[in-house]
Amino acid sequence: MRKLVVTEFMTLDGVVENPMWSMRYWNDEISTFKGEESNASDALLLGRVTYEGFAAAWPNSKDAGADYFNGVRKYVVSNTLTRADWNNSVIINGNVVDEIARLKQTEGKDIIVHGSTVLVQTLLKHNLVDHVRLLVYPVVLGTGQRLIHEGTEATLNLVDSKTFKGGVLGLIYEPARK
Repeated sequence: MRKLVVTEFMTLDGVVENPMWSMRYWNDEISTFKGEESNASDALLLGRVTYEGFAAAWPNSKDAGADYFNGVRKYVVSNTLTRADWNNSVIINGNVVDEIARLKQTEGKDIIVHGSTVLVQTLLKHNLVDHVRLLVYPVVLGTGQRLIHEGTEATLNLVDSKTFKGGVLGLIYEPARK
């Protein structure tokens, strides 16, 4: 069974929206932490908004992760998109919970969820998340979209933590299954 891994850049006050604030902290340690995710995965699961942002940015990017993001299989959760033109992308719609549960049963490596906070709420609610990997930055923005929305409940167990230069924390959680 494949694992579903949520990964986020997050401020101390929980903001994950448009994480350009994280770039000044980027270093080899963080690059290695993020590279572990990419090396362990062969698919992305993205909500429509994150997909559209990635599809606009990555195809013309010269950044180190461009080959991975442009080549990896991308599953896009959307009930409004009719086409997903970015290389190797397919749309999941309808009963997305059942479709994602089936996808997890297929052969392959981990499936990574970047951003996609609305989708993350659904995944947590239906116990589809296997790991949450956070890079928590020593930044407080006071406003912006947060990872966890009001009404979402989950109990997570910390399974690993790392401290990086600049005060960034790498945290890895697993949901506590009932």
